[in-house]
Amino acid sequence: MCLAIPAKITAIEGTEATVDIGGVTRSTSLVLTPEAKVGDYVLMHTGYAISVVDEDEAKETMRIIEEMMALDEAR
Repeated sequence: MCLAIPAKITAIEGTEATVDIGGVTRSTSLVLTPEAKVGDYVLMHTGYAISVVDEDEAKETMRIIEEMMALDEAR
């Protein structure tokens, strides 16, 4: 099973973007999503932004991921 996580683009240089994932900054490729721009949310998988997503969808996905992590930590 693969997991893509939402990330907010904070800067773009060429085909590389700096993204924020819950306060953690990473670099990701925009080769698959050339339409993405600063401020957009993208689904990131293995260093690639694979699709641009709606902000509400991105935030809801992050909320669910955080909820699952909290449940795992409670075990």
